Amino acid sequence: MSAKQEKRKRTVFYVPQENPEFDLHFEKIYKWVASSTAEKNAFISCIWKLNQRYLRKKIDFVNVSSQLLEESVPSGENQSVTGGDEEVVDEYQELNAREEQDIEIMMEGCEYAISNAEAFAEKLSRELQVLDGANIQSIMASEKQVNILMKLLDEALKEVDQIELKLSSYEEMLQSVKEQMDQISESNHLIHLSNTNNVKLLSEIEFLVNHMDLAKGHIKALQEGDLASSRGIEACTNAADALLQCMNVALRPGHDMLLAVKQQQQRFSDLRELFARRLASHLNNVFVQQGHDQSSTLAQHSVELTLPNHHPFHRDLLRYAKLMEWLKSTDYGKYEGLTKNYMDYLSRLYEREIKDFFEVAKIKMTGTTKESKKFGLHGSSGKLTGSTSSLNKLSVQSSGNRRSQSSSLLDMGNMSASDLDVADRTKFDKIFEQVLSELEPLCLAEQDFISKFFKLQQHQSMPGTMAEAEDLDGGTLSRQHNCGTPLPVSSEKDMIRQMMIKIFRCIEPELNNLIALGDKIDSFNSLYMLVKMSHHVWTAQNVDPASFLSTTLGNVLVTVKRNFDKCISNQIRQMEEVKISKKSKVGILPFVAEFEEFAGLAESIFKNAERRGDLDKAYTKLIRGVFVNVEKVANESQKTPRDVVMMENFHHIFATLSRLKISCLEAEKKEAKQKYTDHLQSYVIYSLGQPLEKLNHFFEGVEARVAQGIREEEVSYQLAFNKQELRKVIKEYPGKEVKKGLDNLYKKVDKHLCEEENLLQVVWHSMQDEFIRQYKHFEGLIARCYPGSGVTMEFTIQDILDYCSSIAQSH
Repeated sequence: MSAKQEKRKRTVFYVPQENPEFDLHFEKIYKWVASSTAEKNAFISCIWKLNQRYLRKKIDFVNVSSQLLEESVPSGENQSVTGGDEEVVDEYQELNAREEQDIEIMMEGCEYAISNAEAFAEKLSRELQVLDGANIQSIMASEKQVNILMKLLDEALKEVDQIELKLSSYEEMLQSVKEQMDQISESNHLIHLSNTNNVKLLSEIEFLVNHMDLAKGHIKALQEGDLASSRGIEACTNAADALLQCMNVALRPGHDMLLAVKQQQQRFSDLRELFARRLASHLNNVFVQQGHDQSSTLAQHSVELTLPNHHPFHRDLLRYAKLMEWLKSTDYGKYEGLTKNYMDYLSRLYEREIKDFFEVAKIKMTGTTKESKKFGLHGSSGKLTGSTSSLNKLSVQSSGNRRSQSSSLLDMGNMSASDLDVADRTKFDKIFEQVLSELEPLCLAEQDFISKFFKLQQHQSMPGTMAEAEDLDGGTLSRQHNCGTPLPVSSEKDMIRQMMIKIFRCIEPELNNLIALGDKIDSFNSLYMLVKMSHHVWTAQNVDPASFLSTTLGNVLVTVKRNFDKCISNQIRQMEEVKISKKSKVGILPFVAEFEEFAGLAESIFKNAERRGDLDKAYTKLIRGVFVNVEKVANESQKTPRDVVMMENFHHIFATLSRLKISCLEAEKKEAKQKYTDHLQSYVIYSLGQPLEKLNHFFEGVEARVAQGIREEEVSYQLAFNKQELRKVIKEYPGKEVKKGLDNLYKKVDKHLCEEENLLQVVWHSMQDEFIRQYKHFEGLIARCYPGSGVTMEFTIQDILDYCSSIAQSH
């Protein structure tokens, strides 16, 4: 293998352990066999040492013990050998690629290079001698050329010396020219510097003239401009903007030291102060005039449930919006004063309008002013007055004393909402919706106007409370230093909300009064109010959850929800306090009928409502109260059997829930049906024990003997239950007697059941089925216990069907 191939192909030793055989992998695999294992190990150890010392590309040893590779010789020998090896390593130098290639070519030209090394060495020696001779001859032939080259170099050096002499003379000549050019350059620099200074001075003068010169037309507009006309407002706005630009110009260093600049700045300050006073005075007059003009329109709205429109006033004032922005940035003290005056004038105006508006709403709810006094309304303030006792004694006019004294609750029967109730509630719902529909655009329009007119950004912020507005009454709308410079406001949205609270501070109390009145008229009105108020709160929060309208309606919604919860609690309390008559049958309990009325009304009101969850929670509380108190009344009933009370009322509840399909009460509907079915079955079984009383007792005794272990066919041998006793009992119940007993049973059931629920035929049919079942059961006992006796009942199943049908038709 050649040296290049040996480098390219990695050699691998494969050594089977405990075996004298081993493999050498070059381009091919060579298998070797040592005379002994020890000799093989010594050979491999030697190769490994040579590999570690001389080869850069290490050979891989496969399946060779690591102890054999790391084995060392004795220390003395190791030192001596190591010293010699180091010299060898130092002298050895591996061939590079070019050298390897040359050697390969040389060896390829001499085929016997490997087989006969001495002949190859002699050949190389002869070729080396030939090369040495050729080199010597070449050196001798080039000596003449070297002499010629030396002569040429001497001539070149002479030429260089001449050139250096000429360059020196030229340099002396240029030195004088350089001095003259330096003088010219310095003169040009001074001229350029003078020109630059002149240009800069002109630029500074032009800057001051262009930025600090206010046109005479602007000065006249600021001093005498008409603030009442559109053209005058536009001229004043342009003049104010120009003045602001002149005052806010960024002066360059040193400008403020100039006397002319100081005088011009003072003139601008005087103009600003003059115009600010004129603008504030004019706008205050506009605010006052608006209060007077708007008051004249209140009379025409007093009979209609509408609020006056402030759009024209807002439209006129918005012409001054840019001037208000100018005032806000130049004189915040006057801007704050205008803001406070606006709130003072408008709060009084809105208070009159809103109170008159709510007075009309209350009158429309109660019918007439005379009737409204019965509900505690006096004067234009529309406030509810009267003692707590009078509020508690107040009866509901439109519902015809729907909830009367508890002692007469039973006599009321199954009560449903009258046409008058529906009309009154519908009227209340429309009035309440009209009130909210009028207030909402009023507040939104005013808030939008405040934002635009006073230049306040309506970004999000945390909702505030009425307490935050108390500082407004004291004139501390914004936080400012004694010098009048405004402090940074945490949020301009807070300022808008505070202004709205001050202007519309009467809305929340008036809404609460109106809600209290509606709740006093009919507690079911709280359902209408909860749905309407929830919808308007949801709408307001979608627009701006932190706005005054959203916050105020949210606070009122809490009151409405509280009234709704109170309505539910009152119904549950009335259920618990119900008293039944001891002399008449119970029938459908009043609170069961009222639950039906409530559920029907609530389903119609809460259809597609946002706060359906509140109604579902109320349903759960009410139905639990109904279930508990139906059972309580049934247990206390003396005139009507307990099963009848439970059966009729739970049937009514089941029918109501099935008709209304209230999803959250599905479990209660199933429970009501189960209770109705259970008590129907219990009542039927209990009642059927009376028409055939002796026969029932006889067969109960038979079943008892069988249960004690007596075989069925041996029961007839018991003295008390022999065939003769059976025949005697059966003879007591001929068909005529059975029909008579069934007729008496029908009359008794008819007395127990109420007409409203119409369950008589259902109960009678169930009794018929149960009677037939008992008949078959008796026949089965006779066949098993008295086989071959020939004893049979004196009436058949067909007779039972005929009896029941005849009795039902006769009644």
